[in-house]
Amino acid sequence: MLSYPLAASLSALLIAQLLKFLITFVLDRRPDFSRLISTGGMPSSHTALTAALTTAFGVKYGIHSPFFAIAAIVTIVVAHDAAGLRWQAGQHASEINKIRDDLQKLFNSISGNEHIDEHRDQLKELLGHKPLEVFMGALLGISVAYILR
Repeated sequence: MLSYPLAASLSALLIAQLLKFLITFVLDRRPDFSRLISTGGMPSSHTALTAALTTAFGVKYGIHSPFFAIAAIVTIVVAHDAAGLRWQAGQHASEINKIRDDLQKLFNSISGNEHIDEHRDQLKELLGHKPLEVFMGALLGISVAYILR
């Protein structure tokens, strides 16, 4: 049997990924199974995972324990990274993809080639999270940890 902190963390991660799939399904009216394992989007599964771990350690060992302190620091770093660095990297990837598309169109117009390669590799744009997505991930993780308590 899994320990309470591990069970809470993994449950929060799985629920967050399932919610990403369901939200995308409702908004786009089509299933996108890649959302079950992808990064980015609502809610932040990494933040849900670490927030559940932090909460479970706080519940089980107290907020003055070294377990809680370490988990809290990791959660802060993960949440900051998700809404900061990874979000910016996704924005940069989006702009680079637009530039590549524009250059391809320009090259095609100059060369007289009408073929546009729709299947070329693009940089992944959905890497990070908006602050609300991180907040909802944290709320989900805390809630799951308390429910499983």
